[in-house]
Amino acid sequence: MRLTDCHNFHDFRKLAQRRLPSPVFNYIDGGADDEVTYRHNTEAFERCDLVPNVLQGVKEIDMSVTVMGQTLAIPIYCSPTALQRLFHHDGELAVGAAAEKFGTLFGVSSLGTVSLEAVRQQFRTPQVYQFYFHKDRGLNHSMMERAKTAGVEVMMLTVDSSTGGNRERDLRTGFSIPFNLTLNGMFQFLIKPLWGINYVTHKKFELPQLDDFVDMSGGAMSIGKYFTEMLDPAINWSDVEDMVRRWDGQFCVKGIMSVADAKKAVDIGCTGIVISNHGGRQLDGSRSSFDQLAEIVDAVGDKIDVIMDSGIQRGTHVLKALSLGAKAVGGGRFYLFPLAAAGQAGVERALGLMRDEIERDMRLMGCTSVDQLSRSNLRFR
Repeated sequence: MRLTDCHNFHDFRKLAQRRLPSPVFNYIDGGADDEVTYRHNTEAFERCDLVPNVLQGVKEIDMSVTVMGQTLAIPIYCSPTALQRLFHHDGELAVGAAAEKFGTLFGVSSLGTVSLEAVRQQFRTPQVYQFYFHKDRGLNHSMMERAKTAGVEVMMLTVDSSTGGNRERDLRTGFSIPFNLTLNGMFQFLIKPLWGINYVTHKKFELPQLDDFVDMSGGAMSIGKYFTEMLDPAINWSDVEDMVRRWDGQFCVKGIMSVADAKKAVDIGCTGIVISNHGGRQLDGSRSSFDQLAEIVDAVGDKIDVIMDSGIQRGTHVLKALSLGAKAVGGGRFYLFPLAAAGQAGVERALGLMRDEIERDMRLMGCTSVDQLSRSNLRFR
């Protein structure tokens, strides 16, 4: 199977599975507990039907959107995710190059594997910083200042990870950073030698945003300990309000699932929220992001930019979310599998296919621009 044989999300997933050692693949592919929410995230879109209008004289299609002050050529962006150079040795640099080519947003995580500065110097496409809140307030302040100095446009605070989700696939393989593999996990790395060759022959794996705090050689701090010992589970709305004030710019809270929390985000001055259940990787049994979208848009959509992620695999999913009032949608696995399969070329192919799907679907819907999409063109079963 080659990259040119990939025509959708499932094809990219298959190719990534062939090329990645099983522990790494399952880290991307897995969810929490029984993975109920993971499955429901995409299934939710299947309970909603599009109602097209014909003979609308559709000639030119404008897919652009403006969200949190950033103009995107397409209404889907690459959500910031951790550990990208573990999936492909170019990591965030490959994703940034692809995002810039397609004129969309991408992000770097606190657990990113390329520095904020390196990414910002190389790409001018809009960038977000996915931030985790630490017990050490001084560390939080210095990391925010670093992001501001680097020229990051949007601060995106992840608020649904005060503790790690129960990802049982990782427990079975022994996946962790640094690696602590089971015997079967070791065997899975041995039968995928190309990944290992790339891992050891390219730049050393590191976490530049946290290189003074997390030791990748297996020393004082692992990723697991980072979440349990360094992140602050007692973070509250007052803490976030202080961050908003200090950042003094586009500030987004990622992980909102209730109307009450969406209203609080508005009250403390956030400019955006991401309705997200972390791709089904945190609280299993929680509601899908798409199912929560309408009521949150109804409550705060005129006061704050509402975005959603989790479960996006098709252009029609994007159109359904936009029709309900989302300003844009984010995706993680939709570009991580292509990244793992083929690096920058894979991410570019995924974004290109998604752009083509959205354009084709808008034409079939009889819409020339995103603002023509509305709930009138949806029906729920």
